[in-house]
Amino acid sequence: MRLSRYFLPILRDTPKEAEIVSHRLMLRAGMIRQEASGIYAFLPLGFRVLQKVCQIVREEQDRAGAIELLMPTIQSAELWRESGRYEAYGKEMLRIKDRHERDMLYGPTNEEMITEIFRAYVRSYKDLPLNLYHVQWKFRDEIRPRFGLMRGREFLMKDAYSFDIDQEGARHSYNKMFVAYLRTFARLGLKSIPMVAETGPIGGNLSHEFIILADTGESEVFCHRDYLGFEVPGDNVKFDDAAELEAIVGKWTSLYAATSEKHDAKAFAALAADKQVSARGIEVGHIFYFGTKYSAPMKAVVAGPDGTERPVHMGSYGIGPSRLVAAIIEASHDEAGIKWPEAVAPFKVAILNLKQGGADTDPACEQLYQALSAKGVDVLYHDLDERPGAKFATADLIGLPWQVLVGPRGLAEGKVEVKRRSDGSRELMSPADAIERLAT
Repeated sequence: MRLSRYFLPILRDTPKEAEIVSHRLMLRAGMIRQEASGIYAFLPLGFRVLQKVCQIVREEQDRAGAIELLMPTIQSAELWRESGRYEAYGKEMLRIKDRHERDMLYGPTNEEMITEIFRAYVRSYKDLPLNLYHVQWKFRDEIRPRFGLMRGREFLMKDAYSFDIDQEGARHSYNKMFVAYLRTFARLGLKSIPMVAETGPIGGNLSHEFIILADTGESEVFCHRDYLGFEVPGDNVKFDDAAELEAIVGKWTSLYAATSEKHDAKAFAALAADKQVSARGIEVGHIFYFGTKYSAPMKAVVAGPDGTERPVHMGSYGIGPSRLVAAIIEASHDEAGIKWPEAVAPFKVAILNLKQGGADTDPACEQLYQALSAKGVDVLYHDLDERPGAKFATADLIGLPWQVLVGPRGLAEGKVEVKRRSDGSRELMSPADAIERLAT
């Protein structure tokens, strides 16, 4: 993509309403624009990142055996009255009426609707286990939306829902999502730590939040230092092997890890001093097992092996891709701007023409742009007539993993400069070598 043909509304000054790093940088980098309190439009650069986050989330859900569908954002209040949550949920739920005065709502979550879909079609234990997920916009009317995408009112959510014949099967489904979440966040360049969590309005008696440590985190968390060195399960993990998954989950829950709501000061103090980590954390995922909380009142039952009908055991599993975009920035930035992990970067490479209109630099940049594009590399070619300093600032702000600096002095020696954004390292090399390096 040529910057001269792209829509990238860079802001030179930090908006006053931006309180945290991710909000400031996303506004300045032209990734988002606020349309109402807690409601944001994703501009092209931000939307590219969001799509890449969603793709990784989908791949790991699919790998774990979940099946994608799509449910509507508007739900009938009758479903929520069946489960008993319509009045209990609180003012965060946006309640509306249609033209026929029927009570409707803008869905904050989908436990009721997925249960209704399940009970309409599934009758036998032979159709279980089943895990259905979708990626869909949600709305929760936060009393005080703040911090940009970290605490907005409208947000994109991946929510999955598992159905099993009994508690043993449900625990295996829970473990599948537990391991899938570890893998998902690792692929996004994040080190997540699962922590025992409150179940809140979702309900149930088993829940884990996946937390990343960040200085700008929203809450205080406490954990054993060894978690930071744990190896995330690889591509060869067998999601149908209950014993293997139980061993992985057992390892990742064997040490102390708690949010402030669940913190046990006495248990934490019992850890060796050099193993105690007290830090700020950001929640990036939340999983729940809640048994028959929804299936019993909504009569989502199946016939067991003996022919007796019984309510299914359920769990739900949430990841907020829109929130994740902000969380990645909170975990990976410096004073100059964002540092995107390659897996989610809007473009992999920025080509900076340091003398726009130059008889040598223009052809060299064009050759690089065409060659990298032909090899499937996402390239942003900064071809605007700006001073080199402005181009450097823009490239650092938007945080693409690699920058190729093309100037007359380097070309005179047959070289371009390749800069890695993550650590600032630079290397002079021929254009051909740069293409080979960046295309791998």
